[in-house]
Amino acid sequence: MEREWVVEESVVVAAPARDVYAAVADLRRMGEWSPEVFATWVRGRAVRPGTRFVGFNRIGWRVWFTTCQVSAAVPGEVFAFRVSSFGVPVALWGYRFENVSEDPSAPRTRLTEYWEDQRRDHRGAGFVSLLGKVFTGVPAGERAEVNREGMRATLDRIRTAVGKG
Repeated sequence: MEREWVVEESVVVAAPARDVYAAVADLRRMGEWSPEVFATWVRGRAVRPGTRFVGFNRIGWRVWFTTCQVSAAVPGEVFAFRVSSFGVPVALWGYRFENVSEDPSAPRTRLTEYWEDQRRDHRGAGFVSLLGKVFTGVPAGERAEVNREGMRATLDRIRTAVGKG
């Protein structure tokens, strides 16, 4: 099977796009949504492109941290951040928000979470792939499927918490 470099999952949330965005872009709530992230440390209060944060993650007994930087933050449209390890690119994570309701009294937003593996085509790719396996227990070639499962759980948690019915 060929390695997947990009994964994308979507869900419809019964809430306006700006409300869904507000929940997702609140980096301190990331541990509520993600099955891997258990805490975040954010530098400053405002979340905008350039905002840096650290994600603390776990799978089973394995615990590690990632350094991240917000790359896109447009309320109600897109939120994304880049993950690196020791300055080497690891991944791009993001969310797109799309109004899918024609009835203003019943807002519905398609929330799409996406991930792109950045561990290719640069000098440090092999190094961060090895680190990823050591710290997470997940070989780089299996990371897409692990992330797909995690994204489904994340999106379901957001839909349940933010949705209005």
